Amino acid sequence: MAWRDLGKRFKRRFADIFEIPGDILLDLPKIVIVGNVQLQIENHHGILEYTTDTVRISTGEGEVAIRGENLILRNILPDELCIEGLIRTLSFD
Repeated sequence: MAWRDLGKRFKRRFADIFEIPGDILLDLPKIVIVGNVQLQIENHHGILEYTTDTVRISTGEGEVAIRGENLILRNILPDELCIEGLIRTLSFD
């Protein structure tokens, strides 16, 4: 087992024991979906790709890909994004 994996396991256990939200301690994204028309991502690491059909976001755990139609970035803040449009799929890579 790699040291990185041990560190993640320790942080997860620490967060569970002390009831600390995982998105804060573990550098996990917090994703809120409103129907299939709006998606908010907190704790992101930047935009990797942006078209009207695909938005790929970098996170601490890899990539989040949003696919749909007429996608637009409504808000872009250092730690939060808001995407609107017809959302078809959300995947984690």
